[in-house]
Amino acid sequence: MLSELHILNFAIIDKLELTFKSGLLVFTGETGAGKSIIMDAVEMVLGGKADTTLIRAEADLARVEATFNLEGKQRQATHALLKREELLDDENYVTISREIRREGRSVARINGRTVNQPLLRELGGLLVDIHGQSEHLSLLDTHSHLGLLDRFAKLDTSLAAYRLNHQKIGAVRRELKEVQAAQLDAERRTEMLTYQAEEIEAARLHPGEEDELRNERDRLANAESLTSLAQQSLTLLDEGTPEAPAVTDLIGQVSQSLTNLSRIDSSQKNLSDQAAGLEENLSDIAHSLRNYLEGIEFNPKRLDSAEERLNLIQILKRKYGGSIEAVLAFAIDARQKLDGISLASERISELLKTESELLKELAGQALAISELRKKAADDLNKRIEAELEDLRMTSAQFKVNFQTQPDTNGLPMPNGSHLAFDSNGMDQVEFLVAPNPGEGLKPLVKVASGGETSRLMLALKNVLASADQIPTLIFDEIDQGIGGRVGTVVGQKLWQLARQHQVLVITHLPQLAAFSDQHWQVHKLLENDRTMTRVNLLDGENRTIELASMLGEVTEGTLRSAHDILQLAQTARQGNN
Repeated sequence: MLSELHILNFAIIDKLELTFKSGLLVFTGETGAGKSIIMDAVEMVLGGKADTTLIRAEADLARVEATFNLEGKQRQATHALLKREELLDDENYVTISREIRREGRSVARINGRTVNQPLLRELGGLLVDIHGQSEHLSLLDTHSHLGLLDRFAKLDTSLAAYRLNHQKIGAVRRELKEVQAAQLDAERRTEMLTYQAEEIEAARLHPGEEDELRNERDRLANAESLTSLAQQSLTLLDEGTPEAPAVTDLIGQVSQSLTNLSRIDSSQKNLSDQAAGLEENLSDIAHSLRNYLEGIEFNPKRLDSAEERLNLIQILKRKYGGSIEAVLAFAIDARQKLDGISLASERISELLKTESELLKELAGQALAISELRKKAADDLNKRIEAELEDLRMTSAQFKVNFQTQPDTNGLPMPNGSHLAFDSNGMDQVEFLVAPNPGEGLKPLVKVASGGETSRLMLALKNVLASADQIPTLIFDEIDQGIGGRVGTVVGQKLWQLARQHQVLVITHLPQLAAFSDQHWQVHKLLENDRTMTRVNLLDGENRTIELASMLGEVTEGTLRSAHDILQLAQTARQGNN
C-alpha cells in the first residue's frame, strides 16, 4: 500500500509530506484547493504524463516521491519485477520518484536508481489502480478481464493442471518443428555429416599422438647432431683419448685412493662412499648413452611421414576443433546426428501421436474450465447488477462476453471444429455494460465517463475485490453526478472495499467522507502573495466541522447533521463487521 507521499513544487503545492495508513482514506476541500493535484502527482510518479507546466512558478524542478509497503497478493509479483531489473533493496518497501526539470528533462527512479518510463508504468500498474480523469485503470484493459474472472471463479488448481499440459504440448511442437525441418534438409546434412565423420575416422587419431610425433620429428630431423653430441660425451666419459684418459678411469682412481684412505682413517668413510657412488653413476650414464646411440635413426622417409601426419592433424584441428580430443568428439557428435536423421521419420510419428493425445486432453480441460468460467460469469453478472441497483442504477446491465477463434491446429471440439488456445485456455473474455435502458451492451472501455462510470467501476471493484490483487485503489471524485442518498451507499461500499484494499477517494459528499478511516482536509491560502496548498489530518471535532462545512455554512443545524451522518456511518460499519 501507499505509505508515504512527498511532493515538491508541483503546481500550487510548494511542499507536502503525507503518511498514510490502510483502509479508506478520504480527501475533502473546496474546488480548486488542490485535491486532484495530489492525485495528478501520484499518477505522474507512477509513470503518467510529466509536463513542465506542472512545475511551480519560479522553481527549477518539481519532484514527487512515493513509498509503498509491499504486502498482500501483489508482493510476490512486485518482488519478481524488482529482482528482474536488479532493483530490490528491501523486501518490505519500494520507493518511486519522478522529477521534472524546467528545461524539459524528466527523471524517474526506483529505489534511487534511474529507470525508464515504461518500467515505471509497469511497476505502478502492480501497485496502484487510479480511476478518475485519466484512463489509468486496470478494468479498462480487456486483457485483465479473463484473469479477474478466473480469480473470481477460483480456478487456480484447474488452470495449473491445464498449463502443465500446455507446456508439454509446446515442447512437443517445438521438437516436432525441429525434426521436420531437419528431415527436409536431411539429404544435404547426411552427405556432409558422413563426409566429416569418415574423414576424422580415417585419420585414426589417438589422444597424445601429436606430442609423440613432434618429439619423433625433432629426433629424426637432428639425428646427425644428436649422434655427434652423444658420441663426444661417451668418448670423454668412458673411452678417453691418447691425450687424456676417460673420466670413468680417473674417477675410478679417485675412488680407489679414498677407499685406501678410509681404511686408515675411518672418519673419511663418507667420502669414500660418495666417490664409489659417483663412479657407479658415471657407468650408468655411459651405458645409457650407448643405448641412445643405437636408437638414433637416420630415416628421411620416416621424417617425411611424421611431417605429413602432423600436417594432417593440424588440418583436422582447424576444421573440427582445437585439439585431437575435440576432433574426436566432433566425429562422435556427427555420428549421433546421422542416427537422429535416420530416425527422423519414426520420431515424427511418435511426436504427432503425442501431440494428438495432448490436444485431446487439453480440449477436455479447456472445456471444463470454460464451463466453470461461464458459471462464475453468471454469478458475477448478478452480483454486479445487484451492486449497481444499490447505487441507484436499477436498469443497468452487466455481462461477461465469451468468444472463441477457429484454428485448424487448435483444440478438437466435440462438434468436429478446432479452436485456438493459449496458456489460459480457449476463451476470450470481455466485460460488457449497458448503463441505461435501450443503449444495449457495450464494451466497458467505451462507456461514457461521469457518475455512471464511477458507480460502475465501484460496483466492479467491490464484487471483484477478492480477485483484484492491486493493493491501492484511487477514486478521483467518484461522487460526480450522485446525491447524498446514494453517497451513503457509495461510502459504505467504499468502506467495504477498503477492508481488502487501501482506498483513496476525493469527494464532495459528507455522507461518503463519514465512512473514512483517515480524513484529510485540503485547502489553499496566500502566503507572501503566493498560493499554497495545505493538507490537514482531521479527527474529532475538526472532522465534524469539515463535514458540516460540506453541507453548507457551519451552524448548529449543519453540525448536528454532520454528527448524525457520522453516527449513521458508524452504525453501518458495525453492521458490516
